[in-house]
Amino acid sequence: MQPELTPTPDARADLGVLDGPVLAFGGPYGNLEATGALIGMARQLGIPASRAICTGDIVAYAADPQAVADLLRAWGCAIVMGNCEEALAADAADCGCGFAEDSACAVLSGQWFGATRRDLDDGTKRWMGTLPRRIDFTLGGRRFAAIHGGVSRINQFIFASTTADEIAAQIASADVDGIVAGHCGIPFSRLVGSRLWHNAGAIGMPANDGTARTWFSVLTPGDDGIGIAHHALDYDYRAAAAKTHARGYPVAYAVGLLDGLWPSCDVLPAAECGMRGTALAPDKIVWPAAGRAVQAQLDSEG
Repeated sequence: MQPELTPTPDARADLGVLDGPVLAFGGPYGNLEATGALIGMARQLGIPASRAICTGDIVAYAADPQAVADLLRAWGCAIVMGNCEEALAADAADCGCGFAEDSACAVLSGQWFGATRRDLDDGTKRWMGTLPRRIDFTLGGRRFAAIHGGVSRINQFIFASTTADEIAAQIASADVDGIVAGHCGIPFSRLVGSRLWHNAGAIGMPANDGTARTWFSVLTPGDDGIGIAHHALDYDYRAAAAKTHARGYPVAYAVGLLDGLWPSCDVLPAAECGMRGTALAPDKIVWPAAGRAVQAQLDSEG
């Protein structure tokens, strides 16, 4: 069951010190097949729900919002509030992504948001309103904050191409060593000085890379630092696409589940837009332990 995380007045929760690999994932997006596959991978990797963190938007484009919410609550992972949860809990008119009014994203979001609101029960919407906006934890001696978009703005897009100054300012404002974030839908890890911004990607929709795979990550503490591995998730995307089409969700997203391309790139910076259709590869970096990072800097300067 969902862990007993009591948000503080500023909507934070704290998992404390985690003593093994942490599985991070974002954007289940109502994709039941992908969510079930993710939980299966966690079990295969020996990572319990108590060390799994979802960065929000558990519902959106795909056809099983209620079943995905029920499955994640039963599994018991920690879940950050995304803008979709915020909007549904408030019975808002749209998803709160902040799309330009005349954009393709805005038109499509109106369609899937209405279908998602229709398919969720009132109790689940109320539960979404209780989710913390930030979840703190400590891993490998480093302090982390898991958030959805930006530190102070839930629907802020932070991409790999975002400036180092902006990312550094975001991490500094959170007063942590590393951020685990979601919202942008494309996985990346970026070291800015001695600090980390990490996006595990989304499991419910491909990363606009022309493949049907989706993405999650595992953060593993070790003597040399924290290993951060991006993993591709294979699942029954054809079944997910068929249901998305049949249950009145936008056909464009059903097609996206099949061909791995987003129906609109309105939100993407030029760098990410230019990578559309380029298949991503699983990747791993090591965030050096604090003492080793300092020594490496001294060595490079000497």
